[in-house]
Amino acid sequence: MWSRSNRHFLATAVAMVAAVAVVATSAAPGAQSAQKPYEPVVGQGGKDAVWVPTGAAMVEKMLDHAKVTPQDFVIDLGSGDGRTIIAAARRGARGLGVEFNADLVDYSRKQAAAAGVGDKASFEQGDMYAADISKATVLALFLLPSNIEKLVPKFLDLPPGTRIVANTFWAPDWTPDDTQTLTEGCENWCTSRLFIIPAKVAGRWRVGDGVVELTQKFQMVEGTYTPATGAPAPVKGRLLGKVITVSLGPNEYEGTVNGNTMEGAAKSGSGQKIVATRIQ
Repeated sequence: MWSRSNRHFLATAVAMVAAVAVVATSAAPGAQSAQKPYEPVVGQGGKDAVWVPTGAAMVEKMLDHAKVTPQDFVIDLGSGDGRTIIAAARRGARGLGVEFNADLVDYSRKQAAAAGVGDKASFEQGDMYAADISKATVLALFLLPSNIEKLVPKFLDLPPGTRIVANTFWAPDWTPDDTQTLTEGCENWCTSRLFIIPAKVAGRWRVGDGVVELTQKFQMVEGTYTPATGAPAPVKGRLLGKVITVSLGPNEYEGTVNGNTMEGAAKSGSGQKIVATRIQ
């Protein structure tokens, strides 16, 4: 018959042996496989869309199309594995990627550090619809039309001249200012669409003794010029950032928009300077 002290000793010994066995098993080679580093998978689900990256050659095409320089600040909404911002940083630009998936954000930061551009390429976890894009001089995007439509009001509030370069998809009715296609090294989604944020010119403008009333849809403008005497005449034109070109009758005019004033001249003839001041 075991005494109480002997039974206690045996129980303690058994517990110690079991603990040693667990430690030994855990430390044994191959007993537990090391956790693999995170690797993104094409087609993985996300908050607003599945992740499909822009190919490396297409990224460079888009950055070329937007004429990215070291003076630019590039933002990518839904930045995925960070490749577009990293590529921009390699050109000397600073950039920010906004990505909802925290694993992709961490992965992007590691990739930027490995590429030696961690000081220029930054990434943050967040909702692209709520992101502050006011610092962007260039937006480089690969989003679905349904995503882009929700962002259009924010885009149009960016300073005139801000460039947006988009891979393939864009919002309906907003015509690109330029389109380029990558013909080599790209199998899918190979169209780069460039948009220059236009100045806002809708409203009434005083031009000499007359008045111009303009409506605006993205970069396209149209309206009516009403002189002090005589019949009204139609006006049509377009904007490229702050530069506005309009036709009035047989004449074409080009000018620059600076807030509530426009200054320009006829593209032919005397080239007399014209100044327009916003009335409302």
